Amino acid sequence: MKQILFSLVLASMLMTSPLALARGQQAAQKPAQPAPLQCVAFSPYVGQLNPDYGPPPSKAQIEQLLDVLVKKTPFRCIMTYGVLNGLDATFAATEARGIKVIAILWIDKDIEVNSASISKGIALARTYPKTIVKLSCGSEVRTRHGNALDSEITRCINAMREAKIAQPVTTIDTWWEWCNRATPCQQTVFANSVDWIGINIFPWWENMYADLFPCTPAEKAADFHLARIEDVRRAYPGKDVIVTEFGWPYAPEGATETNVHTGEHCGIASRKNQALVIRSTLKKLAEKQWSGVVFEAISENWKSSHEGQFGGSWGICSGEPPHECLTDLTAQPQKNKRH
Repeated sequence: MKQILFSLVLASMLMTSPLALARGQQAAQKPAQPAPLQCVAFSPYVGQLNPDYGPPPSKAQIEQLLDVLVKKTPFRCIMTYGVLNGLDATFAATEARGIKVIAILWIDKDIEVNSASISKGIALARTYPKTIVKLSCGSEVRTRHGNALDSEITRCINAMREAKIAQPVTTIDTWWEWCNRATPCQQTVFANSVDWIGINIFPWWENMYADLFPCTPAEKAADFHLARIEDVRRAYPGKDVIVTEFGWPYAPEGATETNVHTGEHCGIASRKNQALVIRSTLKKLAEKQWSGVVFEAISENWKSSHEGQFGGSWGICSGEPPHECLTDLTAQPQKNKRH
């Protein structure tokens, strides 16, 4: 009897061992998760160029600014704003330079322009599938218009689905809008229609306008960024959450903002503080294996007319030639030590 039982056990082992081996090989062959993205927001409206009027950036200028990034910064991933008015030249130029792109299709009040952006975005996503890695139907649409253009965002997302675009799609907005303007953070109507979630986080502007988080100095900005990411991650379990804009102004040097609710002065503009905020945030994101997009690549003068004295001084590179840039900005996570 013992001999029969031994034979049955041995036969069972011989049958299951190859299966177990095969499963082990499959586990070993499972593709590794892609490395987190470390990107920088890129707009070629520098110098006297203005997206509200006048000529658009030329193909040559787009290429020249991308060369500045490649030569003077470590970033090989950018986030772009729009695909019309000559901005579509960005994608051939980035592909030629080995730069990955998060592409935003600009969505606003003009329905015909939105339709043109959607059509052009679909064509570009198909043409540059290895360069355009993620797409967004709009940026801060709810911040500008409340819920009035939700149907346009949905129309854009649906068009991406119908076109069977391979890249993951979202709509980018501030963390507060992705929390549905509520605390604790709540889901929006886009929760089930997007593939990933892009949130913009700016303690600098919170220091001016928010009453919920009215005072975050540069030394605490990185922790503030991660705390808001955690809030959104809890509200959207299973979704990849990326901070798609974060940064700090460098000028006017030593100037500070005033909170409209409390009167506090909690942020000071300086190159030192800008570097501190960006480097510390990238380090903490890398430790978490999370992606992030620094705002912005090159300072844009036109923003001062929209955002006051601080609007034109967010770039890691200056807006005028020779475009001097901050250095040593990317961060890699420390490998776990074996004990």
